[in-house]
Amino acid sequence: MKKPMIKIIDAATGQEIDREMTDEELDQLKLDQEKAKADRAKAEAEAEAKAQAKAAAEGKLAALGLTTNDLRALGL
Repeated sequence: MKKPMIKIIDAATGQEIDREMTDEELDQLKLDQEKAKADRAKAEAEAEAKAQAKAAAEGKLAALGLTTNDLRALGL
C-alpha cells in the first residue's frame, strides 16, 4: 500500500520537499481521523438531543396555548 504524501515548504527559501509519510505519521493520521469521526458523531448526537428537547418543550407550550414568543414577551 502506498502511503500518503507530505509536502514540506521552507518559507524562507521556497524549497519544496515531497515525501511519503512515516509509519508514525500514518498512525497519528489514523488516530486523528478516528477522533474526528467520534467528535462529529458526538456533536450530531448532542444536536439531535437538543432538537428533541426543544420540540418537547414547544409541544408542552402548545398544549397550554403558548409560544416561545409569548414567553419572551413575559420575560421568561
